[in-house]
Amino acid sequence: MAKSKNEEGAQFVKYFGPLLDALRKLGGSGTPNEVVEQVAKDLTVSDEIQNELLPSGEPRFKNQVAWSRFYLVREGLLDSSKRGVWSLTERGRTTTLTDTQSRDLFLRLVRVFQEQRKTKGKPQERVADELAEDPGAPSRSYREEVLELLMKLPPAGFERLAQRLLRESGFTQVVVTGQSGDGGIDGHGTLQINPLVSFRVLFQCKRYAKSVSPSQVRDFRGAMAGRADKGIILTTGTFTSEARREASRDGVPPIELIDGEKLIDMLETLELGLTPAKTYQVNQVFFREFQA
Repeated sequence: MAKSKNEEGAQFVKYFGPLLDALRKLGGSGTPNEVVEQVAKDLTVSDEIQNELLPSGEPRFKNQVAWSRFYLVREGLLDSSKRGVWSLTERGRTTTLTDTQSRDLFLRLVRVFQEQRKTKGKPQERVADELAEDPGAPSRSYREEVLELLMKLPPAGFERLAQRLLRESGFTQVVVTGQSGDGGIDGHGTLQINPLVSFRVLFQCKRYAKSVSPSQVRDFRGAMAGRADKGIILTTGTFTSEARREASRDGVPPIELIDGEKLIDMLETLELGLTPAKTYQVNQVFFREFQA
């Protein structure tokens, strides 16, 4: 019997069980990056697969794990955190899922979403239904809009934005150099830890959609040798798994990596270019209790 389009497309379903297992290993909660890295470690996912990108520039593997979380939240196994932390619910802490159980869970929720679409047609339900058909297709959001705006900035403009972000984050004496032939150093600043301790930091800005490679991290570290205690690379793109390992390698100056997602998180936290807006979603289950 031929598989349906939904069954063919739902490649992320295989991460349902491993995602629950990874969170248990992390103590019940973790940041998205921590969870994705744990899943990759547990399943020995190759660097090639981890570095594969979607047309939007987001790593496909990370995207699939995130969609797995979407379904597990709907099932009540994960908490719907508003602070960017993934965590197990009480039920999730004691639940394990085989491949067959994961598939059954997915198909059951797909039917629920399809029924909701027929009766309500709400935007969020359409997104969920479309997800079932094409889990790799990115949905339009304010984060994508911000990323598009960042990509359209001229190099000098992106450097000035990085300067503003660092200043708002507590850095002082932040200067954009933008000097060509300076080993990729775009600026420097000082982070005052306390009245007695401060760090000189060099930063580099990379405004593109692709991934930063480990060789680029090594080149940046070579350029900052003897000139700073720490480095920061800010990009609208992503970092390969090898680049992340290179940045935190023992025995060399550490380099902080800020990818497009983290960049937008910083803009959110600092409310730079983003104005918070509150809305409400009707909880049908709550009102159903009073219909009898």
